[in-house]
Amino acid sequence: VESVNNCTKLSEVDEIYKPYKEKKKTKAMLAVEAGLQPLADYILKCPRNGNIDLEVQKYIKEDLDKEACLQGAKDIIAFKVSETSRYRKYTKDMLYKTALIVTKVKKNAVDEKKTYQMYYDYTEKINRIANHRVLAINRAEKEKVITVSFDYEIDRFIDYITFGFIGKRETNLKDIIVEAITEGFKRLLYPSIEREIRGELKERASLASLDVFSSNLEKLLLQAPLKDKMMLGVDPGFRTGCKLAVVDPTGKVLEISKFYASLPERDHHKDEVILSSLLKKYAIEVIAIGNGTASRETEKFIADYIHKYNLNLSYVIVSEAGASVYSASKIAQKEFPDFAVEERSAVSIARRVQDPLSELVKIDPKSISVGQYQHDMNNKDLTERLDFVVEKAVNQVGVDINTASSSLLQYVSGCSSTIANNIVAYREANGPYLTRKDILNVPKLGNKSYEQAVGFLRIIGGKNKLDETAIHPESYALAEKILTSLNKTQKDIGNIEEDLKNVKNTYGVDDYTFNDVKEALASPLRTIRDEFPTALLKSDILDIKDLKPGMQLEGTVRNVVDFGAFVDIGLHDDGLVHISKMSTKRVNHPLDIVNVGDIVNVYVIDVDERGRVALSLIPQ
Repeated sequence: VESVNNCTKLSEVDEIYKPYKEKKKTKAMLAVEAGLQPLADYILKCPRNGNIDLEVQKYIKEDLDKEACLQGAKDIIAFKVSETSRYRKYTKDMLYKTALIVTKVKKNAVDEKKTYQMYYDYTEKINRIANHRVLAINRAEKEKVITVSFDYEIDRFIDYITFGFIGKRETNLKDIIVEAITEGFKRLLYPSIEREIRGELKERASLASLDVFSSNLEKLLLQAPLKDKMMLGVDPGFRTGCKLAVVDPTGKVLEISKFYASLPERDHHKDEVILSSLLKKYAIEVIAIGNGTASRETEKFIADYIHKYNLNLSYVIVSEAGASVYSASKIAQKEFPDFAVEERSAVSIARRVQDPLSELVKIDPKSISVGQYQHDMNNKDLTERLDFVVEKAVNQVGVDINTASSSLLQYVSGCSSTIANNIVAYREANGPYLTRKDILNVPKLGNKSYEQAVGFLRIIGGKNKLDETAIHPESYALAEKILTSLNKTQKDIGNIEEDLKNVKNTYGVDDYTFNDVKEALASPLRTIRDEFPTALLKSDILDIKDLKPGMQLEGTVRNVVDFGAFVDIGLHDDGLVHISKMSTKRVNHPLDIVNVGDIVNVYVIDVDERGRVALSLIPQ
């Protein structure tokens, strides 16, 4: 009991419980059933002048000769080696401390893009290997590109176990004991411990990767919206053309069109006419271009068009991660039943700039590429963590109940998918909600769900100005008292920040609630997203041929991983800022320096033969 209570890891409890587990028939069990346990015990007594030939005669039968008897006894000893907790602990500890992980490329390996080239002939100490390298090695092994093994000094382990069995005693049966120990170590103990270590490395790496993915996803969801802009969403394509979607500042789709701007040999006069017509008809202010296939060619056409006609127009490159998943989903089909898949994608691209949170919640978080090796993680753990991250982001921002989709509403605390659908159905049947009290009329939304959800649901332009704020109805009385003390009314909400600075907490409530109410009265529509930069707008294109070492550029952080950050500088592929190039001081993790969505100044270090761009945050 004391041993169990002292355990700090589940694996340590498993080690203690191991001897009591039900096991499959082993060689040792068969040997015991054959009556060879006494022979193994005799050998382990380490008689100084033991006569093994004479002793083994006692166990020879019709189906069990001398050699089989000796092997059976050694099988029993070998099993004892693998099951003894002190030998397992020593082996595990010493492998962690001294062993190397070694990877070799397989003879018939298929790795066309040389994705795993680094691991074709790679060696590193187990206790030093970084989490992202563990995941890369595991995937390369799974894809049958490499073999993975541990390099260690076997004599260290055999000597330790041998001393444990024999100590300082002298016996002429030592060779037999050492043979059994060696077999037990190689066949049973070491493979078992190797699997444990590989499993623990994977678990550690997966948890760390999940933390990174969660952090990246949260920052992506909380990117500041580009408000009050008439948008043109562009889903690039070659043969089928570029699908265009005009979206107004509220996200409403006004027109769907198409041009072939990405075909380089084409006479683009007709394409220019189509674009010009849409720009003038709807006073388009920003063009959002998806970064998928034909993105580069589409961007060049639009950048050239802006310069050709000297237009006061900007464009932004938008990550298409998950766009195809959304476009073919039931959510998209229900939202735009008459649109083609690519047309839905063009709408989504525009909306991602207008309100990233509202659009990205429609996509399975696993399909949003802001992590590292997330598809190799435990699906249940990944889903639970990412759902929590999305719910946290939605509740931090709040939701306009009169415009929110059911996809967004289901992440509000207290709202199930059924309640979310009912909120939308009630709105469509009865018109917009005028007060928060109207929410109580939604079917299946009881008092408990209402109490949880109502503080995160906003009603803009309703009957009660407090319904626009993050103030929970339970604190409305407090808000009214504060307004009265200032000789103000609800009409003044949002314009009394200076007046509120001198208001003290004399209302018998905790400071946390009091300060939250004050902040909401000062800035009713302010959210955490206001602290983050909006999308980086562009009007010119960058060519990889223009890059020179030392050149300073502005870019957007698209992904953060253990070894660095990928930054969009306007090329087809993002450049990499390695962790070693993030600061002149030691950096524990890239997330300590940058986050997804950050707009950063970077400096070009190099462009390799494969067109990969190395960047630095440190001035060159």
